[in-house]
Amino acid sequence: MTLEEIHGQQPMPVGHDWMQGAGTALHELLVSAQRRGCLTAGVYESAKLMNVDPDNVAFCVLAADQEDEGDIALQIHFTLIQAFCCENDIDIVRVNDVAKLAAIVGPSEDSGEPRDLHCILITNPNEEGWKDPALEKLNLFCEESRNVNDWVPTVTLPE
Repeated sequence: MTLEEIHGQQPMPVGHDWMQGAGTALHELLVSAQRRGCLTAGVYESAKLMNVDPDNVAFCVLAADQEDEGDIALQIHFTLIQAFCCENDIDIVRVNDVAKLAAIVGPSEDSGEPRDLHCILITNPNEEGWKDPALEKLNLFCEESRNVNDWVPTVTLPE
């Protein structure tokens, strides 16, 4: 019995790239969350939200390009956010391409300025019973990653 069968989902087709599936699900989740107004972008904005209302956070995305890997302050923020997410049972993934995230999420709706996309939180919308299939796929992906001791898996967004 596969994990998909246990959770009542269709088994993955033979040859399917699970990482690519997670990337596609993340893309769908970001688009859906932005449309519903359930997306918070920015390290500081995310930290404030997690401090005020951690129970409302459904998913976290940390993003850094190659040049960001040397930014010590950003890495400290990432470590603190990861610890907070683990303590509060919030699934979390990393993305290594901020430009792809920017193409999906776009500039700030208020000012049209580029926004800090190093941390993105998906929050639960005010609508009761909102179930996003992409979020469910990503939760399953994170659960399977934890089973192989990959606590913050890296997801590659589709082209």
